[in-house]
Amino acid sequence: MLTIKVLGPGCANCKKLEEVARQAVALAGVEAEVLKITDMGEIIAHDVLQTPGLVINGKLVSSGRIPTAGTVADWLRAAG
Repeated sequence: MLTIKVLGPGCANCKKLEEVARQAVALAGVEAEVLKITDMGEIIAHDVLQTPGLVINGKLVSSGRIPTAGTVADWLRAAG
């Protein structure tokens, strides 16, 4: 099972990225757990300079933008 972390303080873009991540899981047809991380210490530990950040299995794949569900699904397939 993949672990997806959406990193951010809870802003509108962070919520949107969480929605996109959940759509991507469905698109990719993979098993994944989507976690919302709001703790600034953990966000900084992932080297996120701009939120929202997206981490798949411990690897930062996106920061400061909202990728499309299709793009995230591709990343999930590659990570799976």
